[in-house]
Amino acid sequence: MAEAFDVVILGGGTGGYVAAIRGAQLGLRVAVVEREKLGGTCLHRGCIPSKALLRSAEVYATAKEGSAFGVMTEGLAFDLGRAMERKGKIVEQLHKGVQYLMGKHQITIIDGHGRIMGPSIFSPTAGAVRVERKDGESEIITPRFTVIATGSRPRPLSGLPFDAGRVISSDEALELRTLPKSILIIGGGVIGVEWASMFADFGVEVTVVEALPRILFQEDEEIANEMARLLKKRRVKVLVDAAVDAQTYRVADGQAMIEAMVRGAAQTLAADLILVAVGRQPNIDDIGLEATRVELAHGAIVVDSHLRTKEKTIYAIGDVVGGMQLAHVAAHEGILAMETIAGASSDPLHYEQIARCTYGRPEVASVGITEAQARERGHAVKTAKFQFRAIGKALVYGEADGFVKVVADSETNDLLGVHMIGPHVTDLIAEAALAHVLDAAPFEIGRTIHPHPTLSEALGEAALAADGLAIHG
Repeated sequence: MAEAFDVVILGGGTGGYVAAIRGAQLGLRVAVVEREKLGGTCLHRGCIPSKALLRSAEVYATAKEGSAFGVMTEGLAFDLGRAMERKGKIVEQLHKGVQYLMGKHQITIIDGHGRIMGPSIFSPTAGAVRVERKDGESEIITPRFTVIATGSRPRPLSGLPFDAGRVISSDEALELRTLPKSILIIGGGVIGVEWASMFADFGVEVTVVEALPRILFQEDEEIANEMARLLKKRRVKVLVDAAVDAQTYRVADGQAMIEAMVRGAAQTLAADLILVAVGRQPNIDDIGLEATRVELAHGAIVVDSHLRTKEKTIYAIGDVVGGMQLAHVAAHEGILAMETIAGASSDPLHYEQIARCTYGRPEVASVGITEAQARERGHAVKTAKFQFRAIGKALVYGEADGFVKVVADSETNDLLGVHMIGPHVTDLIAEAALAHVLDAAPFEIGRTIHPHPTLSEALGEAALAADGLAIHG
């Protein structure tokens, strides 16, 4: 007899396991079907391991500048093996934490591959799930609701498949055992910039190739331009308006080679490795969608403002719905879906109020809309910037590059966006996100007393500067 649950979640990544916990809190009987490990891409092949390595890169870069702090570091060397070992320990610790939470909330974990079934004797509507276990056995689960949280995977460049050798994705990069002397990164978005920063700190010769007019194209133009400047300062070669020709890829003289048109001029690019970082594609294959009324658009599942698909008993969250493919977005989509299923009052997510982060060196963080977007929407725009070099804590910290930029409406004084580049801005952005949610005006942020000396003073000063009131600018 098929086992029954209130909700079955396909995928135990950040979106899936958070949804499961919220469902359990609401009194729902929940099962999670996971074919690999709880924690998903974020924990095992994304957010956590990459940031662990970025931290190793940051420490190494700081150590190389140790003499400026009075710390002598003769004989300094970097050990990739130890950095990878540390990364693995962090991942394992957090994995055990997720397993503990599943047990604490009495959530059933089913190891195997789940496929959604159409209407059948098991269920009058689509949504029953057949699970193929790793031992070859299978079972059928009949939930009242199904939540698809199967995540995403690295998107290959058309005509240039990953080969786990010379052409790799971020998945393979996380398992490198030796550093290349040079690397060509195709894609200058968040993933490409983070890896460029990391490899540059490790002493690798880095070239970033971006087809669009600038890297970090979704960020405010001034932020993107500052990141490009600072990467170039660290000897990273940044090529924009550059389209690679996948058909020209070859290996010669021990290097991967490919042709590119860079601002109309042909160039031959060569490196030990090519890392393709052109985005991620939803994992929607072989999960039974053809047996349902679930609709797709541009390779992602179509959902409404409460994450419902066209099939009334099926929801979808996280990377499979496209949009902001971020772990914290998936988590809150999971919470919203479960609250909707349980009949709890829950407002839709406002995606422009969600912070975005890039964990390079320096970091980038933003919330709201850019200056260009504000002008396109017809706002009477006023902006203000405040440089970290005027902040005592940034000088003490030894990283004074970057700035905070505030975008507001000059007529209504509404806060439209906050954009940061500099030390620890991925932590500082939370205050700006809260201000956005509370519909605060810049002067309210500025009037908030920021402790001294802290990096947070940069946001306070930038907010004051929007009204011409900055004290140190």
